[in-house]
Amino acid sequence: MAAHMIDMDVVPADSHSNRSGSPDVKPLLDRHRPKLWKPKRVLVTPAALEWEHGHAMLTRAEALDCEIVRLKANRLAGLAGDDPRRAYVDAKNTLAIVVAPPTKLRLQPIPPSADWRLDLAEGCPAHCQYCYLAGSLAGPPVTRVYANLPEILSAAERHIDRGAVTSRSAGRRHEGTTFEASCYTDPLGIEHLTGSLGEAIGFFAQLDAAVQLRFTTKFDAVGPLLKLDHNKNTRMRVSVNAPSLVRLEGGAAGLLARLQAARRMAEAGYRIGLTIAPIMPVQGWQEEYRSLLNLASETLGSVPGADLTIELITHRFTAGSKEVLTSWYPGSSLEMDEDTRAQKRTKFGSLKYVYQPEVMEQMRGFFMAELPIRLPEAQVLYWT
Repeated sequence: MAAHMIDMDVVPADSHSNRSGSPDVKPLLDRHRPKLWKPKRVLVTPAALEWEHGHAMLTRAEALDCEIVRLKANRLAGLAGDDPRRAYVDAKNTLAIVVAPPTKLRLQPIPPSADWRLDLAEGCPAHCQYCYLAGSLAGPPVTRVYANLPEILSAAERHIDRGAVTSRSAGRRHEGTTFEASCYTDPLGIEHLTGSLGEAIGFFAQLDAAVQLRFTTKFDAVGPLLKLDHNKNTRMRVSVNAPSLVRLEGGAAGLLARLQAARRMAEAGYRIGLTIAPIMPVQGWQEEYRSLLNLASETLGSVPGADLTIELITHRFTAGSKEVLTSWYPGSSLEMDEDTRAQKRTKFGSLKYVYQPEVMEQMRGFFMAELPIRLPEAQVLYWT
């Protein structure tokens, strides 16, 4: 691994067990706290410096003593190489301050999460071996952050009351028009460099409309967000998984650290949530996920008036994402066997591999039975 990669939080599959025989996640206390990401190099386009927000991000990168490369053109070139693994390592150590293209201002629906996808950035500093960005973004996984944030937020305002995913759902209409900020990034993992998430929270707080900004994170550096005026128009969800699967999430905060961050946000008045993903039927999965739910209950169940939602997402992959992930993580233990999976067509007509119906039914039944016991006040938004 490159020197500038973030510390990995590793939890072996045979980690400590409690008296009930289920894995004990207490050892995940802050033994392996991730460092704030310091990119090895920061690329800056001329167009990005035409925006005040671009200058602010550059100033933050300079304060971290990153290598700054001021590009002469607005196109990122020369990022790929003959060695895919080398290209991956270099890209994961690179931040690019750019201007979001016009397509980013034409917001797209993002079912079942939200009415609209709101991209503040693309790319992520973590090293998840199942990364959903693999095969979705073109080229090496450089983290691109957008300097024209005012245009992006203005586009969001134009899409209020035009949603067709949650704002027309009987069970979720109370959320208003929803905007998902973590489709192609983990905005909290780069917030110390961008400040974009805090700006977006403040923007949505002052809107005179029924709206909700949503973001999911595997990081825990919520301190700068706690004192912001959010007007309860932002929902922060932490992405969590079975304890043994944390080993697939290099560079992310530990499970308990993520849950404690959600608790701090709830105590600051934010709406919160759990995104349990990607759910996998690993050996002993019932006890693994029962331990996760127990920890979530212990950490979040006592927060007075917490507005808690649950999103349940099973593991899936495409032929393209498998090829990319195999090149990025050639020694990964992640199961991606097409022969054991069912096939499903995406809305774009491509083929993805999901678990067999009987496996899906068994896992879904488990969560629908266990969640009301351990987190009775939580609202399950969807299973997919």
